Amino acid sequence: MITKKDIQHIAKLARINISEEEEEKFANDLLLILDYFNSLKEVDVSNVEPSFHSVEEFLEKKLELMREDKEKLSDEQLNEKLVSSALDRKEKYIKIKNVL
Repeated sequence: MITKKDIQHIAKLARINISEEEEEKFANDLLLILDYFNSLKEVDVSNVEPSFHSVEEFLEKKLELMREDKEKLSDEQLNEKLVSSALDRKEKYIKIKNVL
């Protein structure tokens, strides 16, 4: 059974304010959800094979589907490339017009 204290705790975790009327509604809704999960316990899954990934192709051809690693520029190299492509620069800086 879900108590009002449980509902208040859940509301606090979700960071929402709820009225007493809403507490009762949420308690009923949560009971329905929990009843649904309990009904799932009754389903016979003894003949169902476990699935570890939803895409079988991924399991069979894992290496083909994965992208190749590529070298990325370091921050220093990227900065140099950006500054060198600027029209107006001074040493390691890009010169721009005054903003103010």
